Amino acid sequence: MEISLEDLPEEPPLPVGYRLVPWSAEILKRHAEVKFQSFRFEVDANVFPCLGDAEGCFRLMREISMRDGFLPAATWMVEFDDPQLGDWRPIATIQGVRDREGNGSIQNLGVIPGFRGMGIGAVLLIRALQGFRDHEMPKASLEVTSQNLGAIRLYQRLGFRIASTVYKAVEMGAVQTTTQA
Repeated sequence: MEISLEDLPEEPPLPVGYRLVPWSAEILKRHAEVKFQSFRFEVDANVFPCLGDAEGCFRLMREISMRDGFLPAATWMVEFDDPQLGDWRPIATIQGVRDREGNGSIQNLGVIPGFRGMGIGAVLLIRALQGFRDHEMPKASLEVTSQNLGAIRLYQRLGFRIASTVYKAVEMGAVQTTTQA
């Protein structure tokens, strides 16, 4: 899916008790853990097996952050002020890179189950798109699994349009099909 970065929607506020955290290398492991918690039971983990494995998510996050086109301005985390922990708990992540054509590319947008449907994915996505636009990229893209209807609805609501369709055969096994956004 693609979006022009000319006219982005206004970023909605996060719910009370949540905060945006900009990228830093010190929180790479926290991004990886959120990625794992977000994707491990989703169909995406069958399409991309590393998403169903904690160590695989760590390796993927490290690889993304080491790419030449990695863009910290498009890489964010959302944390929740968890009264049970008495501390901030990471609950959502997004990563962005500059692709070979000079456009933005969302690598992963994940929100841990239990925190979905609150607008957190929209805040993260718009913040990442602003990071791309601030770096003078004309458009951005992302890939989404066709069964991830919640995410597709979010992307379309924010202005993304289908640019191409790719088919990949996967074994569906014991995947729990819940939506993510």
